[in-house]
Amino acid sequence: MKDDKQNFVLFAVIAALILFGWPMIQGKFFPTANPPVTKIEGGKTKPVANPAADPAADGAAAVRDRAAVIAETPRVRIETPRVSGSINLKGARIDDLVLKGYDETVAKDSPPIRLLSPAGAPDAYFASFGWRAQGLAPPAADAVWTASGATTLTPTTPVTLDATNATGQRFRIQIAVDGDYMFTVRQTVLNAGTAPVPVATYGLVNRVGISKDPSSMTIHVGPMSVDNGGAHYRPNYDDIDEAPQKFTTTGGWLGFTDKYWLTALVPDQGQAFDGQFRAGANKAYQADYALQPKLVAPGQAVTQTSRFFAGAKEVRLLDRYTDQAGGVAKLDYAIDWGWFRIVEKPIFYYLDWLYRTVGNFGVAIILLTVTIRGLLFPIAQRQFKSMAAMRAVQPKTKALQEKYKDDKVRMQQEVMALYKAEKVNPLAGCAPTLLQIPIMYALYKVLMLTIEMRHQPFVAWIKDLSAPDPLTPLNLFGLLPFTPPHMIAIGIVPIILGISMYFQFKLNPTPMDDTQKQVFKLLPWVLMFVMAPFAVGLQVYWITSNCLTILQQKLLYARHPGLQAPVTK
Repeated sequence: MKDDKQNFVLFAVIAALILFGWPMIQGKFFPTANPPVTKIEGGKTKPVANPAADPAADGAAAVRDRAAVIAETPRVRIETPRVSGSINLKGARIDDLVLKGYDETVAKDSPPIRLLSPAGAPDAYFASFGWRAQGLAPPAADAVWTASGATTLTPTTPVTLDATNATGQRFRIQIAVDGDYMFTVRQTVLNAGTAPVPVATYGLVNRVGISKDPSSMTIHVGPMSVDNGGAHYRPNYDDIDEAPQKFTTTGGWLGFTDKYWLTALVPDQGQAFDGQFRAGANKAYQADYALQPKLVAPGQAVTQTSRFFAGAKEVRLLDRYTDQAGGVAKLDYAIDWGWFRIVEKPIFYYLDWLYRTVGNFGVAIILLTVTIRGLLFPIAQRQFKSMAAMRAVQPKTKALQEKYKDDKVRMQQEVMALYKAEKVNPLAGCAPTLLQIPIMYALYKVLMLTIEMRHQPFVAWIKDLSAPDPLTPLNLFGLLPFTPPHMIAIGIVPIILGISMYFQFKLNPTPMDDTQKQVFKLLPWVLMFVMAPFAVGLQVYWITSNCLTILQQKLLYARHPGLQAPVTK
């Protein structure tokens, strides 16, 4: 009776630690899924506003404000298959950019993602290119440039901007864009004066406010650079608030990364440059670079070329920009794959191939699970064989533990001698579980990081596999007019996960230890709460894995009937 009370107290403490301590650990190391994109009201699925959306997408007043700011200055249109917007001729800024292929929400009439906005508009975010004023008099930041040639920037028609100063220097910025998200900027200075002048080009990205996406130990959001051969996910915004962060390198890039979006300044990869991140007034942050100056003789011109990426962090696209001739060093590292990159990228590419084949990411996750379980089946067979052997020697192990309970060292020696004599490896049964850990983590990162998973529906009410299940019985599936607290809003999919784990654990060999028995009874329901805030896609993987494990166990029990036989005491 006393032992039962102790066990009950122990389980209560463990459950409390998991249920209340896990959210704090999770927030730091394993941020949960994207915010739900739908809600259930009156039994019907309705899209919800994106809490991280640009104000222009969700508010009429904000749309008018931005439209007014854009209308105040002369502009050149940007129109490509994937982006649209305009270049501000006042200051020669790329400050108006919309991503056509990505919407703010899953609603049919949702506006597209607006990545860049002009200064003075909500969430100002823009890029600018110019020259250092070292013996040179470049156009002022508010100078109005003259556009020549094409009136609209397209993949086949670059735009040329010209300006002059009082001393005879002529400045030209030619901007081209490809069919995706990469701009090429050619900056030319013609020295029409009578004395040599030093010329040093610069580029900058300026944004007001920090990213609305949370940054964590496992997913970096904020300033990022590739310099001196490495990808650096620091400094963060707090570091920049304290002091400017500077570096000097040859090759590389710098900019700002959100979970799904990226702006990156890419100087000439063959020239040394000084890069820095710094903070300004009103929570403005800037990434900028400056090339080393070149002396331009009278009558001579110098052209320096840089690139500017502004768009979605698509895996295949970033890999292509990195690997192509003259590519951008480690641009693919803008996706923070982390330590398991070697596992995560192959899993993504295989999952993406399955999706392109079947047309549904949920089905692709199920097929991925079947593939992984099939590859692990030979190991599972050895696991069950080891479990059968361990079960056979359990009575002898228990007897040794009782015999030498007052001499722990002798007990360990005798138990290990028994394992050796019986040719039993107690760790062999852990192999499949240990192999599953990096696979689960890799899929977690794929669901969290890759834009390819964003807003991907599965079936029925599941409109986004990268978000938690929005359907919960606690408000009668949306029929009652209230939203349960996040911690207890257990969706249908997590409940199915808990049930599948219960039946899987029930098929496991019954442990002799009473404490272990109680833990196995409690664990499925604790994990149901733990997994509820995670992406539905991860839960689909686990449910499928549990169902396959149940089938596998039934098959292997048929081959090893000793596992189900009562243990002889």
